[in-house]
Amino acid sequence: MQKSLFLIGLITLIIISSNYAYSQEVRLSTFQETAQIIIDKSLSQNVTASITLQSTSIQEIKIPAELEQKIRENDRIKAIILTNQNQCILGVVDKSCIMINVERNRDDKGIRAIQDATKEIAESYIDEINQAFDTNAKFHSIFIHSVGESNEALDTSGVISGKGMISAVYTMPMEDTNSMYEKISAILIPKVIRESGGFYDVARNLSFEKNAKMTFSLISLESKSLLQLKLSVDYPNKATTISKISPLEFLKTENLKRSDYFSTGFYPLNSIIQVVILSPENTSISNIKGNVIPTQIIDNEKIPTNITKEGWIFDPDEGQRIQGKYIFGEEKLVNKEKLEFSLGDEQYQEIEFDESIVVVIIISIVAIAAALFYLKGYKK
Repeated sequence: MQKSLFLIGLITLIIISSNYAYSQEVRLSTFQETAQIIIDKSLSQNVTASITLQSTSIQEIKIPAELEQKIRENDRIKAIILTNQNQCILGVVDKSCIMINVERNRDDKGIRAIQDATKEIAESYIDEINQAFDTNAKFHSIFIHSVGESNEALDTSGVISGKGMISAVYTMPMEDTNSMYEKISAILIPKVIRESGGFYDVARNLSFEKNAKMTFSLISLESKSLLQLKLSVDYPNKATTISKISPLEFLKTENLKRSDYFSTGFYPLNSIIQVVILSPENTSISNIKGNVIPTQIIDNEKIPTNITKEGWIFDPDEGQRIQGKYIFGEEKLVNKEKLEFSLGDEQYQEIEFDESIVVVIIISIVAIAAALFYLKGYKK
C-alpha cells in the first residue's frame, strides 16, 4: 500500500513484447469496482466485507462540477463523507451523518479557535452538499480526531479519521441502508453503470443485510477528486476462528461477475478483489484453490508478469499483515471455490513465468474507507 493519496495518477498502459503480443490493447478506465474483505484478528475481531464503486470522473460518479471544484480548491478540506454508519463520531447515536473533514491549521490555538475555524469553513459548503445529496443535515458538533489506530493497522492515509483531522459533523434522521443506497446510487451513479450489473448488483443485494452500512466519500486530490460509493457489511467476532477463507461467502454470492461497463475493451485492472488479513501472530497462505499469478519483484513490490491471466497475487504472503489481490485477466466471472484459500504454515509454490514478457503492471491498494488503487507501468 502507498501512504500518500496525492501521488495518484492515471497512466495509459501499452503492452510491448518481443515474441508475445496480446490480442487486445490494455485499457484503463477512471471507473473501478472493488470487492474487499478485511479479516481483523488484531483489533476488532470482525470481518468486514465491502463493495466500492469509485472514479475520478464526475461523469461516472455525478457530483455537480461547481461544487467539486469549490471543495478541491480549498486546500484545507480533505474529504466529504456521507454515511449511515453507527456512531459516525462519538456522541452521535441513531443518526446519519455528513462530515466535512478539514485539516487543522496550526495557527489556531486552543479548542475554541479550532472549532470556530472549522465550522466557518464547513458552513460555506453544507447547503450545496445537502442539495447535491437531496438531504437536510443540520449542524451537530465539531470533532477533533486524536488517534488513528485503524489507519496505522491498514497503512492508510488518515483523511477519513486520522490524527490532526477535524470533522464538522452534520446529522439527519437515520435511514435504512437499502433505501439510502438506492437513493444515493440513483443520484450519483449513471444509469448505464447501474444497468451494467457486476459488483454494483452484489452491493445492492448486500444492502439488505442486517449490519449493512453505506458511505460516500469525496476525497480531495491535487488536480481531481476521488469519488467512492461503498456498501459494507460487518460480521462481528467472526475473525477469531477463521482459518479457511472464502471471500464470496461474506459477499453473499456464489459468483462475482465484472460490470458490463467494461465490455467494450480489455480493462483487466478495473475490477479487483482484495483480501486483507490482520493477525497478532505471524501466519501464511496455503491451500489456494485457484491460480497464483506469476510475478516479479520490482521496487519491492510483486508485479504480475501477465495480466491476461486470472488469479491471486499475495504480497506479502506471510507475516502479521497479509494482502491478496485477485485480478480477472480476460475472464468476466469467478466462482466461489476458485477464490478460496487457507491460513497456515504450508507455503504455496511460486509458478514459473515467461521471461519473454517485457512489460509488467503493478497493482497496490490503499484502503481508506474503501479501496484505492494506484496503477503504475514498468518496463523491464
